[in-house]
Amino acid sequence: MSRWPMVSLGELLRRSNETAILDFDTEYHEVTIRLWGKGVISRGKVKGNDVGTSRQVVRANQLILSKIDARNGAIGIVPPELDGAIVSNDFPSFEFAEKLDSSFMGWLVRSTPFVELCKAASEGTTNRVRIKEDRFLTQQIQLPSLEKQQTIVARLDQLADKVRQVNEHLDATETDAEALIRNYIFSPSGKGITKRKMSELVSLRQPDVAVDQLENYQFAGVYSFGRGVFASVNKAGSEFAYPRLSTVKTGDFIYPKLMAWEGALGVVPEACDGMVVSPEFPVFTIDTDAVLPEIIDIYFRTPSVWPELAGISGGTNVRRRRLQPSVFLNYEMPVPPMSTQLKIREMHQRVQQLKTSHKAIREANQALIPATLERLFSNATGEHKTKCN
Repeated sequence: MSRWPMVSLGELLRRSNETAILDFDTEYHEVTIRLWGKGVISRGKVKGNDVGTSRQVVRANQLILSKIDARNGAIGIVPPELDGAIVSNDFPSFEFAEKLDSSFMGWLVRSTPFVELCKAASEGTTNRVRIKEDRFLTQQIQLPSLEKQQTIVARLDQLADKVRQVNEHLDATETDAEALIRNYIFSPSGKGITKRKMSELVSLRQPDVAVDQLENYQFAGVYSFGRGVFASVNKAGSEFAYPRLSTVKTGDFIYPKLMAWEGALGVVPEACDGMVVSPEFPVFTIDTDAVLPEIIDIYFRTPSVWPELAGISGGTNVRRRRLQPSVFLNYEMPVPPMSTQLKIREMHQRVQQLKTSHKAIREANQALIPATLERLFSNATGEHKTKCN
């Protein structure tokens, strides 16, 4: 790359100043930019009548950046679906000179060296740091020929496609494995499967912790959409009003009354043993002679179950429906014979091991592109720096 000529961004980018003329009854996409090169996306639609200040129009394949967060990688290329979207003056956009390929620039701006360039072009006090356009445009990059740019883009696109394919393969493998396990529980032809009330399988525990305002408490939480139990916030007793809390133990089953219908249910993992939850989280001890924790966990993390829970959750406001413990205990779930449950447990453990190995593969896979960009563009930005006063 040392042989590529240095060119200032001002020679390659031309500020776009297309003022938005809005129709009051028309809806327009507003744009936001994810940090660290994660892309330019729609923030949602807004009616022209609801826009209170002047806006600019952005076009597909323009470079756009956030004055506030360009130093944090909030810069990218406007995608085709956001052609004609509107932005405030805090999001300047630029057209490209003919000798700069927009896709090449799209890759370059995702690199650490280019983010450092944006930092060099920013100034201001803490929480008020903004990129200065004139300083940004004086920054220099090494620019290969248009043909070389397109070759680089083709190779990076190919790498990105391979990364995507690997992730899709891992996802498909896990989905198939989980579907196989669920089939043992949900299959109508499953041998020995019986419907049993939750009251026959679990027992509700009462809160066991008297809150001391001077003590700190590590809370557990439950993600929606079947994503399980996790370590949540650590709070002092003076920070909340509940007089009592419940301790959760490995193998307990919990859910938040308010969000259970959205798949927020799960068995407590070993990592969350001894944490606490508020009275809004019923805590159940599982009768392991009747059902294994893995069976309950798999069942209630299954999306097809959640509409049933929504149907028995009370409340007039759709988003505020609560699943009361008394109602939950009357709910019936299919329970395979213990011999089948033990087989499911073994398969479930193997799938968890598979996911652990897949996680390492995913992390290595996702690191390929940043590492490649770092190697490719490590010398792509020039030494031209402007000191901040």
